[in-house]
Amino acid sequence: MIATSKLTMRFGQDTLFEDVSVKYTPGNCYGLIGANGSGKSTFVKILAGLMPPTHGEVAIGRDCTLGYLRQDHAEFDDTSILDTVFMGNQKLWQLHQERELLYAKTDLTEQEHERCGVMEAEFGEAGGYTMEADAAKLLDGLGFTEDVFGKEMRTLQGGFKLRVLLAQVLFGHPDILLLDEPTNHLDLESIEWLVDFLGRYKGTVIVISHDRFFLNQVCTHIADLDYHEIRMFTGNYDDFTIASLGALELREKANKKMEKQIHDLKSFISRFSANASKAKQATSRQKALAKIELQEVKPSSRVSPYIRFAPKRRLGDKVIEVAGIGKTYDRCLFKDFSCTIGPQEKVAIIGKNGIGKTTLLKILCGQLAPDRGTVTFGGTVQMSVFPQDPSEILEPEVPALEWLARFAEEQEKNETELRSFMGRMLFSRDDVFKPIRVLSGGEKARLMLAKMMLEGGNVTVLDEPTNHLDLESIEALNFALSKLETTVLFVSHDHRLIRSLATRVFEVRESGITDRAGDAA
Repeated sequence: MIATSKLTMRFGQDTLFEDVSVKYTPGNCYGLIGANGSGKSTFVKILAGLMPPTHGEVAIGRDCTLGYLRQDHAEFDDTSILDTVFMGNQKLWQLHQERELLYAKTDLTEQEHERCGVMEAEFGEAGGYTMEADAAKLLDGLGFTEDVFGKEMRTLQGGFKLRVLLAQVLFGHPDILLLDEPTNHLDLESIEWLVDFLGRYKGTVIVISHDRFFLNQVCTHIADLDYHEIRMFTGNYDDFTIASLGALELREKANKKMEKQIHDLKSFISRFSANASKAKQATSRQKALAKIELQEVKPSSRVSPYIRFAPKRRLGDKVIEVAGIGKTYDRCLFKDFSCTIGPQEKVAIIGKNGIGKTTLLKILCGQLAPDRGTVTFGGTVQMSVFPQDPSEILEPEVPALEWLARFAEEQEKNETELRSFMGRMLFSRDDVFKPIRVLSGGEKARLMLAKMMLEGGNVTVLDEPTNHLDLESIEALNFALSKLETTVLFVSHDHRLIRSLATRVFEVRESGITDRAGDAA
């Protein structure tokens, strides 16, 4: 069990949350949701004891252990992958180190011999004799093969480092599990593995995620951080959406009813307060009026960007024709792949991390040449691309407004109009003048989407567009793409985005590329 009492966090004049008193109990998984910047990660860091609150306290059940998914990916660069996982159980790791040190000696003292006997018992009780198999099972579920277990963490890219850190926190079998964006950089198979793991987990889980499929699969409760408070809802994300909208509608209806009642009472009092025969009734209504209190409907911190893609040029019948393409780096990613992509098709490219999805996408949109085969584009095609790594296009020192203006046509370059346009993408006031390097991941993603909207391409290409977006922005993007009547190519691990949009799926495997119909076909 973990609970908070009147927890408050302020940074200067800004209040993230105030007087939050909530309780999280074993056997439940709580999805902590809220807009970007609402304080979710800060709240979890306070629960983990990594940051002091402005006011209030956190209480953890006696003898409860706590695991927190680390965000410092470079901390274990000099450590092997397997040892990094072992460190998730500090008691076992210390015994393991002591055991290795003692058994490396050729001549033990009598005291050390005695310690060996005691240590072996402690080591066995702590799970030492199965620790390697247990760690291997976790790593296997997250897509690692045994041949890499001994490699240093520095050899891994960021997404794979995160997987090892996830295995590390799970290895400790903590009573309370705190996970901040655990599905970022996980492929579909790894997400499904994590869903299964958490479904069997007996402790308390508090997870921050923007993955709607994941929240629906694992959550028993939703903890909604909004209005500077946390409100608890029973059920998964879809249940929360229905319940929160219903509660808001009820409050608004009740207020409208009371507003009409107030208006009628005031009208009666105004008309008859000077009338002696009606004075008693007017006084009675005055007392009734004083007792009426409208329910405060606070402005939500949850806002959605306005995303609409409007192609500036009609897309012809011929879009992309692919004949026998192949690509090899250290190994063959794929070969002899052919397809024809037409107008209005929405093609999802899926597969494990590192399998070649981004490479295929770049070849299909003309950013990368295949080693063999050809890609031919229709004469009307105009690409608009969202790269997996925005730094490929963004310039760190350039102000956001100045950078975006480069993609606007002459009649759109008026600063007032551009600022208004960026406002619809949730850039407020002076945010538009910030250099791009200080923008958050979500702001950079929305700036990329704003660029694409200004470009008005008729073939929309997106590589992992939802990685840094909050739930409201993901829903807005999902809706905008569903309304688009031209060709869309996208790489994603977001189940709902794939299932709701894809009319066609290219699944990249080691054995080749499978071309099949999507759920939205």
